[in-house]
Amino acid sequence: MLTDRETYRQAVISLYLRLPHTPPRLSRFDLRLLDQLWQRQIPLTVIETAFLLASARRAARPINAPPLGPIRSLHYFLPIVEELRVHPLPQSYVAYLRSKVAPRPAGGHIPTMG
Repeated sequence: MLTDRETYRQAVISLYLRLPHTPPRLSRFDLRLLDQLWQRQIPLTVIETAFLLASARRAARPINAPPLGPIRSLHYFLPIVEELRVHPLPQSYVAYLRSKVAPRPAGGHIPTMG
């Protein structure tokens, strides 16, 4: 677990902004949630795994299923964070998810909204 709050925030923001189907910046509500996650001492690995798992689940939907809208908030991942706290995934599966989820190129995004 990162001990510096700002380092934690920037790590989560960086991971979030590189995900497919996420907005190019976080809202003030997302930033508030980031502070809550920090205060609850949610490990960065759990958050990253939630991002990967949600992205993989979205990508694995049947081709004939109705399309999903874009992810509009960091709050979208909160149920999966809670799921992973109860049922953590094996590290080998997390590595597999990393290999399957194509990150959006970093750069060109403003990480926060005022």
